[in-house]
Amino acid sequence: MAKVQFRKMDVSDIEAVKEIDKRSFPIPWPDDIYEEELTKNQYAQYFVATLNEKVVGFCGSWMVLDEAQITNIAIDPDYRGKGYGQGLFQYVINNAVARGIHHLSLEVRVSNITAQKMYKKFGLKPGGIRKNYYSDNQEDALVLWVKL
Repeated sequence: MAKVQFRKMDVSDIEAVKEIDKRSFPIPWPDDIYEEELTKNQYAQYFVATLNEKVVGFCGSWMVLDEAQITNIAIDPDYRGKGYGQGLFQYVINNAVARGIHHLSLEVRVSNITAQKMYKKFGLKPGGIRKNYYSDNQEDALVLWVKL
């Protein structure tokens, strides 16, 4: 049985990542954003989860000085519930720590209890609410933080 693997995202992964994005979020990111993030944003760090070389998940972050902001994370709906998201998130945290990151934050929908439970396993704690954060339905975002 194949084991999920994690690595830095490459431009060759963009099409698979965009497909997961479209299947995971009500409003996916614009088509050109991933290439811009990988090739033009010096602070962007993106990672993928692969199974038999197929991209099954991704996570993006901005790492500036000693802080990291998770920009997005998703596992293909067909591969959820197998611990891949947790493994990917741990991989991103390990990478951040290796880069000298001491604080990590992210926003998550207040209704996304599954994701909140996973983040809490990593020690993330609520730091506030961003009102009407999500443009598809004006849902609030819960801001989570952790000191690494």
